[in-house]
Amino acid sequence: MKRLSAFLSALPLPVLGFLCGCHSYQIDATVENRTGAAIELLEVDYPSASFGADTLASGADFHYRFQVRGSGPVKVQYTEDGSYKVRQMSGTEVFEHQEGRLEIVLLPEGKAEFRPQLSPHL
Repeated sequence: MKRLSAFLSALPLPVLGFLCGCHSYQIDATVENRTGAAIELLEVDYPSASFGADTLASGADFHYRFQVRGSGPVKVQYTEDGSYKVRQMSGTEVFEHQEGRLEIVLLPEGKAEFRPQLSPHL
C-alpha cells in the first residue's frame, strides 16, 4: 500500500485526472460582430456565470471557453457604439455536462443568431 501511495503522489495532476476518468465538459463559444459597427460592453450570460469584452470591432470575433453549471438560456447584451442603445437577446438553452461549440452571430438591428453544436444533455 505504501508503494502505491508513493507512486500516486509522484504523478502529475493531469495524469491522475486521466487515471481517475475525470472529464471536463467545456463549450467553445465564438461571438461574431456582424452588426456593421463597433459594439461596447459585450456581455454573454449563461447559467452560473458570464463573460464579455469592453469593445468588439465591426467584423471581429471574440472567443471564450466555458463550463456550464445548472441549465438555462444563453443571453447576450451589448451597447451600440455611438448611439449607446442597449441591445438584449436570449438564445439557446444550455445544460450541465454539455460540450461542443456555440456560435453567436450579432446582426444589424439588434438581432442575433445562436448556432449551437452541442452534445445532447443528460
